Amino acid sequence: MHPLLARLRRRLRTVCAEAGVPLEDRARLVMAATLLAEPAFDTGTEVTVDSSTTDGLLAVTVRLPRPVGRPRRNTLPLLPDAEDDTSLTWHLPTGTARRPVPAADDRATDEETLALIARADALAQEQRELKHELAETNSGVLAMYIELEQRDEQLRRAHAVIFRELEDALRPGPPAVAGLELAVHYSPTDQDSPTGGDLYDWFVLPGGHLHITLVDAVGHGVTSTRHALTVTHAIRTLALEGHPFRDLIAHTARTLATIEPDLMATVILARIDPATGELTLANGSHPAPVLATVDGQARLLRAPVVGRGIGFPDPGSPELRHHTLDPGDTLLLYTDGLVESRKDYLEGQDRLLELAPAHAALPIGELPRELAVRMHDVVLHADDTVVLAVRRTLPGADLSTRAE
Repeated sequence: MHPLLARLRRRLRTVCAEAGVPLEDRARLVMAATLLAEPAFDTGTEVTVDSSTTDGLLAVTVRLPRPVGRPRRNTLPLLPDAEDDTSLTWHLPTGTARRPVPAADDRATDEETLALIARADALAQEQRELKHELAETNSGVLAMYIELEQRDEQLRRAHAVIFRELEDALRPGPPAVAGLELAVHYSPTDQDSPTGGDLYDWFVLPGGHLHITLVDAVGHGVTSTRHALTVTHAIRTLALEGHPFRDLIAHTARTLATIEPDLMATVILARIDPATGELTLANGSHPAPVLATVDGQARLLRAPVVGRGIGFPDPGSPELRHHTLDPGDTLLLYTDGLVESRKDYLEGQDRLLELAPAHAALPIGELPRELAVRMHDVVLHADDTVVLAVRRTLPGADLSTRAE
């Protein structure tokens, strides 16, 4: 993120917090300002922000180097109350509650993300209740139905902008790692909602190793998303603090036991040395990864003893699985939604083992989605699905078209 953009976002959050602006309104304002200011900062032009509080309203004005057309303004998650050629002003209700702003931008973004998810779910609940009322109403049904459809369309347009921001916040793109190709595909149970408990995290440790966390939190909606975020953040923090890889799942479970006593999640961790291909896996009640080798074979990488996930009895990963990826080998990490679409977990794993080598030669950016499409040819049980693919690069391979 551009430093000036991060500074602008921080300032907006601070003035909103000082004025007691509700978290949802703050989140929509920060998103709207980000969408407007980011292109300007990328081209080296200036964006300024002014704010004032009068009569119970916080006025925030963003001044941009170029005019913002009405079609563009209409797509913002928070519509301005006033505008001229280059200035847009919002008026937000203030309050007495003061909400501290997290110091880290990603923490603040997560806080705002969860507020927007909660609001989106509330809107969806309102929509369901309205449809129920329509079913019981004998008079004015047609007029109300038309009104509902118009409202649905408005919600879909508003949600489209918010959901793009949510996707960026919840599901990070692959990090750049020399010697490895990375790609991911995510498909939610409900195509109109990004919420769910299947989340992942990947980052490069100070020593150069790639760390991957894949979590499947029990439950649905906002609660499962919050639980999954909590797990991925806790594991990232412990990993960066240098805690032993073998202990990360158990340590995370102990840390979260008193904070989130109802949290249950399966977890799988992968640690890869890109220079040697050395792979270490820690499994807590999660489906075993699939290895598709360069010679056209595929097999499950099961741990000698599969540990238990967070919130399960005796959580942890007592035995690790070690393997060395050869150049051209592909590792597939996934959540159970990939293999349970026909309500038969073992049958799904067998089909995945057949499909993986047949499609392993695809460009890495196409592989996860293609596998998900093939595995979901028949869907008797819909569930969130994440597929992560990691391929050790063949010598001299051209990665210029790698998709993220």
